[in-house]
Amino acid sequence: MKKFLLKLSFYLAAGILVFAVLGSFADGNTDDNYMHFAVEKPHNIILGDSRGSQAVLPSILKDKLQQKFDNFSLNVVQSPYGPIYLEALKRKINPETKNGLFILTVDPWNLSLNKNVKSSKDFPEEHSPLKNMYSYDWSPNYEYLLKNYSRSWFKIFTEREDKGRSNTYLHKDGWMEVNVNMQKDSVAKREFEKIDIFYTDLVKTQSLSQKRLNSLEDIIKFLKPKGTVYLVRIPASEKLMKLESSYSPDFNEKMKTISKRHGIKFFDFSSKAKDYMYTDGNHMYKESGKVFTAQIADSILSNTKKLK
Repeated sequence: MKKFLLKLSFYLAAGILVFAVLGSFADGNTDDNYMHFAVEKPHNIILGDSRGSQAVLPSILKDKLQQKFDNFSLNVVQSPYGPIYLEALKRKINPETKNGLFILTVDPWNLSLNKNVKSSKDFPEEHSPLKNMYSYDWSPNYEYLLKNYSRSWFKIFTEREDKGRSNTYLHKDGWMEVNVNMQKDSVAKREFEKIDIFYTDLVKTQSLSQKRLNSLEDIIKFLKPKGTVYLVRIPASEKLMKLESSYSPDFNEKMKTISKRHGIKFFDFSSKAKDYMYTDGNHMYKESGKVFTAQIADSILSNTKKLK
């Protein structure tokens, strides 16, 4: 019996060692969320959904504002504005933050909810890693891999960054870099699937949620004592902006009201849809994201000068 237990403990130890080694290779290729939980806690944060995760580049903000940023935007299912996002933010942010800059990207979708959802336990983000994660600054983060990585851990090793970056690569600063075919036909196909099918169907089942609007204000209240908060509306293609205007015609007015109530600035870029390129009608192409992020930084700098 002792020999059996000794052999068993040996195999268990060997297995744990193998998984520990494999997990140490986790990086921006591992999945679309891992790096959000494997970096130091930031003082300056970008919040939002996938529109924000792709359109706002912390590296550009750092160059323009001379401060290091972290883009803590996931996607509309996992990080819409709500209680779970707020609690995750509390664990993510550096507790010593005093003069931070916070960019909260908003659109009708990350402030909406399915009309059939009546209880908070049925919110889609209940299944987000933001719900089950405790540690946000471990590297490697085995907690994340154990709880939220469902593929073979050998994939972590074989698909690591050293072998070439994936088409969706999550940088250490939280920016999601997406590389896709930008030929006209390819873009048109993705735009049709995203707008004519996905968002057109979404309009039928969702509505702007007062609960999410309240949570947005709760996040603003949490962040204001720690620094300066900005609301930013990121544009999408003209076709999607037209759909959003029909879906929530008073959205900008609601954002202005919230901004005024809390004494913060709202930068609305929704009228500039033509100025940028999009991979699928919703997400800004990375080269346009660089231009757009610089414009956010310029708006912040201009506002800072006015306040002095």
